[in-house]
Amino acid sequence: MYRSGAVMAWNVFKFCTALRGLGSIMILLVLGVVGVSYYALVITNYGPILAGGGSVSDILIALIVIMLFHGLLVMLLWSYFSVVFTDPGSVPPNWRSASDEESGEIDPLTATDLGNSHADDPPHPSVRFCRKCNQTKPPRCHHCSVCGRCVLKMDHHCVWVVNCVGALNYKYFLLFLFYTFLETTLVTLSLLPGFITFFTDEEEIPGTPGTLATTFLAFVLNLAFALSVFGFLILHISLVSGNTTTIEAYEKKKTPKWRYDLGRKRNFEQVFGTDKRYWFMPCYSPEDLKRIPALHGLEYPSRPDFDAQEF
Repeated sequence: MYRSGAVMAWNVFKFCTALRGLGSIMILLVLGVVGVSYYALVITNYGPILAGGGSVSDILIALIVIMLFHGLLVMLLWSYFSVVFTDPGSVPPNWRSASDEESGEIDPLTATDLGNSHADDPPHPSVRFCRKCNQTKPPRCHHCSVCGRCVLKMDHHCVWVVNCVGALNYKYFLLFLFYTFLETTLVTLSLLPGFITFFTDEEEIPGTPGTLATTFLAFVLNLAFALSVFGFLILHISLVSGNTTTIEAYEKKKTPKWRYDLGRKRNFEQVFGTDKRYWFMPCYSPEDLKRIPALHGLEYPSRPDFDAQEF
């Protein structure tokens, strides 16, 4: 006997909320990989050389490697925790689209002049309704089954950062990929001589079995992460250049003219900001902060030159 349709029409995606339990585990895993790399590179290999266990050239190389490693590590962790703790962007309660506003031709959420749309585009994106959140949602907004809410310009839910990647933390996510690639590449190249010696040198290699195993593990982990992160980095660079997201990539292929594509320069600036001094930092300049929604709640300036089409 079949149950009622209301019972049968259950949503399997509600079980995605179980992924929240991986939060602390994934953060500890990331910190564990960082810890293994730090121990293998600094404490086991290059630290003793810097402490006076090698020639002048070896000490100079060790100093450069350790300085680069610590600098990249600071930027990596800064970017990582910025993604973890930054709200990707929420829809304001009782938000209404521009078509529902009695006056004005500017969408209050996207700040897009609806009268300047392309001839082939509709005057404004169709109003969508989220049945799970029970509210209307703006363009480029999608519901995350893991977070249980709609996210502005949602790209994807990343289990590694235990958060959605959306409008307000996409820059931090890209920088996390960038500095992770640089860091893992540095560790891989720095440990490569010892890794080669491990398999080719017939003489006894200095170090305890524990330190040798840690060096071997760190090399393999960092090589794997460097190769995988490089692929993701190239993918997201192509998405930024076209002002699209992972979710929108398929939709973009079906349209001859992507309505959010403003050119590579402006597409890039909408994610990283207009101030070049902040491009490689997981933060925005005070001026750019006025051009994007606040981290908690959406607040928009009344300046006429405000442009936040990506939201």
